[in-house]
Amino acid sequence: MARLEVESEVTGNVWKVEVEAGERVEEGDVLLILESMKMEIPLEAPTAGTVAQVLVAVEDAVQEDQVVAVLDT
Repeated sequence: MARLEVESEVTGNVWKVEVEAGERVEEGDVLLILESMKMEIPLEAPTAGTVAQVLVAVEDAVQEDQVVAVLDT
């Protein structure tokens, strides 16, 4: 089983976390929603897998390219 680090595409704040560790996701499922410049930006699973870790929480500030979740694929 491979580990895949999911990175933020933008700098912003975590508005909502949609998944938790141990949850199975499919490609395109929303993992979390970021707020940047008053826009809600969904961060989707790039592939199917199981969420190994969610590394951020609601209201956390994140930077572009920061790892926010890890998937076991």
